[in-house]
Amino acid sequence: MSRDLFTGDNAELPPPLLPGKKPERELTGWMVFSLIVAFFAVIIGVNAFMAHEALSTFRGVDTDSSYRAGQLFEHEVAMAKAQDGQHWQVEARVTPAAGGSAVLDIAVRDAAGAPLAGLTATAVFARPTDRGLDRSMAVSEDAPGHFHGSADISAGQWDLIIELSRQDQRLFRSKNRVVIR
Repeated sequence: MSRDLFTGDNAELPPPLLPGKKPERELTGWMVFSLIVAFFAVIIGVNAFMAHEALSTFRGVDTDSSYRAGQLFEHEVAMAKAQDGQHWQVEARVTPAAGGSAVLDIAVRDAAGAPLAGLTATAVFARPTDRGLDRSMAVSEDAPGHFHGSADISAGQWDLIIELSRQDQRLFRSKNRVVIR
């Protein structure tokens, strides 16, 4: 069979290959099926990886018992009102020290500005994102109304929780965000 270039009678022959050009691959049903399976395999794999990372890095619990926390809420409100009525002046200063530690100084005065003696202070550096990283700090009274403590605290954002009590009765509680550099 000859090929007639001028009359267009070349429908029976495949088009000639140009030098350096590969023949086109035909898209078959199996290729489409395998592309769809590969696409969803990648999506499912990424979702599984992200779910694993989310569950393994965040504990997901902020309070141990939300029911118990709800019951204690009214008690906490009453304690906050009593604390506001005392008009205490509590100043805390966090200073980074060498070796990754932090020094905490707390000054406590009554409404008239006189130092308060006979109190017991506790301090906790709580990570806002992970309670597993919280650090308690041993705080001791240096002088009436002045407390001092130090602990190994890494750089970053922390919630400083200070509690002052007398004879195991909490009289003051504050929670403030601090940034340690």
